[in-house]
Amino acid sequence: MGRAGQRVSMAEAADVIQSGDRIHLHSVAMAPHRFIDAMCERGRAGEIRNVTIQHIHTEGPAPYVAPEFEGIFQLESLFVGANVRRQTQAGYADYIPVSLSETQALIRKRVLHVNLAVVQVSKPDRHGYVSLGVSVDCSRAAVEEADMAIAIINSHVPRAFGDALMPLDSFDLVCEYHTPLPENHDPPLIAVDVAIGKHISELVPDGACLQMGIGGIPNAVLSQLENHKDLGVHTETFTDSLIPLVKSGVVNGVNKKLDKGRIVCCFAMGTQALYDFIDDNPGVAVMDVAYTNSVDVIKQNPKVCAIDSALSVDITGQVCADSIGTVHYSGIGGQLDFICGAAASAGGVPIVAMPSVTRKGISKITPTLLEGSGVVTTRGNMRWLVTEYGAVNLFGKSLQQRAKAIVSIAHPDHRAELDRAAFERFGSHYHFVSKP
Repeated sequence: MGRAGQRVSMAEAADVIQSGDRIHLHSVAMAPHRFIDAMCERGRAGEIRNVTIQHIHTEGPAPYVAPEFEGIFQLESLFVGANVRRQTQAGYADYIPVSLSETQALIRKRVLHVNLAVVQVSKPDRHGYVSLGVSVDCSRAAVEEADMAIAIINSHVPRAFGDALMPLDSFDLVCEYHTPLPENHDPPLIAVDVAIGKHISELVPDGACLQMGIGGIPNAVLSQLENHKDLGVHTETFTDSLIPLVKSGVVNGVNKKLDKGRIVCCFAMGTQALYDFIDDNPGVAVMDVAYTNSVDVIKQNPKVCAIDSALSVDITGQVCADSIGTVHYSGIGGQLDFICGAAASAGGVPIVAMPSVTRKGISKITPTLLEGSGVVTTRGNMRWLVTEYGAVNLFGKSLQQRAKAIVSIAHPDHRAELDRAAFERFGSHYHFVSKP
């Protein structure tokens, strides 16, 4: 870009914000919190108004969504994280429905014109390159396309390879603030997640290429794979749970057609041990989401096993993963990217997994989706559905066959009610449909 890379203080960096700007903030564990504080100080002082903020989900506080900033900051997130969920549901923040693969396209095609991109980077190496650390996703696109880009050098940011590396002169302004990245510690595994993990592990063949997200179910799956061989990783999210499989040699990437031997992700979130593992490790490539979540890229690796989650699934296989009725909860994310990519992969296994009931005992398998629920994965895209009660493959099954299969892995307390709803929907012939 040939930008100047002028050194400034944090306050001077925040001073470039103008009313009406759209600001892209670095994502996940890379959120630039000291800049956010300086930005909010300007907002409280009445110096700026009508500033739009965009990011995928971020870790740590998000003070700009507080009611006090109404009319000053408006968040339009590309995925709703826990730190902005309540405010989004209350209307103080908003959400742009988009698959993760297309977040960068919104920026690169100027559907969203970014005035200012703010990211954290590692210390520059001897060649003048810095790293975007453990989150590239659509943030590199924002740096490339923004009217102005600010780099915050943080010595705690890992020097990650792949698309994370950029010349320091890619940035207009450079400041420094050194603080550890937020950590995410996995909670202990619970019995339901372990049961789901066992069912999924039986679907994962040796030589598979894994995609999985964050949480109990992915961690439970990984804990069950220690006897597998030659697994690879091409995923959105890289977490601590993968490290033991890498160190034991279970994950070695030798069966991958693309990026053989390397772990590919677009962001990582976990503990300091994970960040240390990624630091200066050429075996990990943190890539642009245009690459990690491209169906054309994903399908080139054989045996892609994509493991995604859901809030609810109806008896025909429609998957809601972003809202509870009209109450928005998360986002589309990369679920459909990887469901379709795995389906197109030779020997691929697209999986949606969830507990059969909520913590309050409400069935997550329903006759119909709650009114207002968003369908993230359509019934036509569904393949494997897994609960703690088993795994069923819906591909090629009729509506009535699907209902039989899905009800069979619902919680036993709810199966009779679901079966009755299916009978009322499909008529008396439903009783003659063979069980899976």
